[in-house]
Formats: sequence, C-alpha cells, structure tokens
Amino acid sequence: MYYSSIVALAIMILIFENHDILFKRRKDINTKSWNVYRNLLYTIIAYYIVDMFWGILYFLKLKNLLYIDTLIYFVAMGTGVLFWTQYVTVYINEFNIYATTLKLIGRLFFVAEVIIVTINIFKPILFWIDDASEYYATSLRHFMLIAQIILLIAVSLFAFSVATKRVDSSRNRYKTIAWFGLIMAIFLIVQIWFPKLPLYTVAYMLGTCMLRSFVVNGEKEEYKLGLEQALERENNQLEELKNARVAAYRDSLTGVKSKTAYAEIEKQKNTEIQKGCCSQFAIAVSDLNGLKMINDTYGHEKGDEFIKNGCKLICETFKHSPVFRVGGDEFVVLLEKEDFINREALENKFNEIMESRDGIEEVIVAMGMSDYIPGEDYTLNDVFKRADKKMYIKKSELKNR
Repeated sequence: MYYSSIVALAIMILIFENHDILFKRRKDINTKSWNVYRNLLYTIIAYYIVDMFWGILYFLKLKNLLYIDTLIYFVAMGTGVLFWTQYVTVYINEFNIYATTLKLIGRLFFVAEVIIVTINIFKPILFWIDDASEYYATSLRHFMLIAQIILLIAVSLFAFSVATKRVDSSRNRYKTIAWFGLIMAIFLIVQIWFPKLPLYTVAYMLGTCMLRSFVVNGEKEEYKLGLEQALERENNQLEELKNARVAAYRDSLTGVKSKTAYAEIEKQKNTEIQKGCCSQFAIAVSDLNGLKMINDTYGHEKGDEFIKNGCKLICETFKHSPVFRVGGDEFVVLLEKEDFINREALENKFNEIMESRDGIEEVIVAMGMSDYIPGEDYTLNDVFKRADKKMYIKKSELKNR
C-alpha cells in the first residue's frame, strides 16, 4: 500500500499548493496559458487518482478492476502529455514551425495512446494482467514510453532555446519549464525498468512544485509589480491633473481665482437659477484706472505690480468672498452669506478709500455692484451686466474727479 500512500501525498501537495489556480478565477493568472495550465493540473490530479487506485487494486489482486484502471491510467498519461505540450507552447508564445510541430506531436501522441488503449481491450498489444493480477508490459509499451521521453526532451530543448534569447524575468521561468520536462523524462527512463514503482507520480510532484515556486509565483509577483506601477502612474496622472486644475483655476499673477474658475461658477449659478434653488448673492465688478498709462510709461513689469496692488485692495475689502480676475485689470467678486449681508457697507467703505486717493501714485479701482433678482435675472450674466454698467459710471466719476 506504500504505492498508493505516495500518490495520496502527491494529491494533497498539489491541491494545497495550487488551490488558488484550481478553485479560484484569479485575475493575476486568468490568461490563456494559465487556463491550459489549470487543465494540466486537473489532468495530473486525475492521473494521481487513477494511479492511487492502481496501487490499491494491485494490492487487493482485483484483476478486472485493475485492468480497467490500467487502461484509464494510459489515457490519463496521454492527456497529461497533450496538455503539457499545449501549455509550454502557449506560455512561451513563440510562433514558429518548431512550436507548431511540438503541439501537433503532442496531439498525435494523445490520439495514438487512445487508439492503442482501445485496441488493447480486444488484444493485449500494450499490456496484460494474468490471473494472479500481475502486470506485464509489451514492447509497444516500452516504445510508447520512449516516444514520450523523446517528446518531453524535445519540449524541454525548445524551452531552453527560447530562454537563452531572453534577458528579462521570463528567462528563469522558461528554464524551470524546461527542467520540468527533463525531470519527467529521467523518471520515465527509470520506470522502464521499474514499472511497478510510482515514479511518474513522483516526477509530476517534483515538477508541479517547481512550477509553483518559480513560474506561478514569479508570474504573480510580476503581475503585482505591474499593478503597483500602474497604480503609481495613475496616482501621478491624478496629481498632474489636480495640479493642472489648480493652475487653471488660479490666476498666476495675482493668486486669486482665474477666468476659467469664473466660467465654472457662472455655469453652476446658471443651473441653480434655472432650477429655482439659487440663494441670494451679489456681483461686484472692478476695473483699475490708468493701467494703460502705467504700462506705456513704466513698462509691463510696473503694470503687473499695479494690478497686484489693485487686487490686494479688493481682497482686503471682500475677505469672505471669492475674487476672480477675468481680464487684464478687471476683477469680479461673488458676494454670498456674510459679505452679501454687509454688501452695502463694504461697497461704501471701498468707495470711500478710492475717493480719498489722489490717483497719482496710488491705485484707483472703480467698482460697481448689483444683486441677483429672482424672477428678473435668468443668468449670472444678467447680474454681471448691471454691475458692469455701474462700474463704468463709477470709473467715469473717479476720472472726472
């Protein structure tokens, strides 16, 4: 019964090591090659089960059941060869005549195995079992083993040849796949002389452990690394978009909100007005007097200072409201909540400051303010136009003064 015990151990090891592949559809291994590998694992488990029962039936000397189990054993072995050649060629993904030939030979080997097993039911050309439940192999059985050994070595050589051309992480994985085939071939050679030992099972057990350690885990680590890199790129892109949005919504000269930000708030307010849920607000439109003269006389650098000083005056007055620079020397303030309640006082205070200036060295800012009137104003621009008109009247008054 030691024979079946070894096989039972091999089943447990394979299931424990590969439960995530066998029973879970993981995204990090859900590719065409890993689907073929999953089928290979199922085939190996089927082979293990058949091999385990072979040891039990041989021990119990149940001739008929042993004969049936042996037939299934050879089919399971041929199926394993089929899926192994498919897995190697699909995983390595080399489209050449050698890979195509290997895949074709693997299929032909499987078909030949099924045909020979079928014929063996009627005539013992592969094996027979005597009345004492002793197993005997024919020369055709040895020929099929040798053919399988040659095919395994050919697949291994293919994997080695591809591995030598690679310089990335796939190189070691291809070498592991090659060694799997060589291990299977070596154990099969030994099994020719010791047909009643579970050598093929041991070879499968060693091979699948190698694949799990160096191929599957390597793939998963590479997939994880790829996800981390993709996440990092996405975070960097989001940060760049965030910075770009901040830059687009902030005026580079004065630091207040930009014309783009004003267009966004205008769109928002228009939607609120159309829905009838817009709260009270006012618009203050401001314009600097004498910017053109400053630029023409002292240059644009001095003009920029002039704009920043004018912006500072506006921000100091309307401390609780967003300020937008919508033109070269034109600013808009959106008054809501506290500043809206105190709008008249703030407007009077601002105008008093402007009227007290001599206009020679100090910045003069003209400002006009208008409230949103529900039922009369249908867009933010309606309020803006009234405030803008008042600003130009104030601008004229300040110039005349």
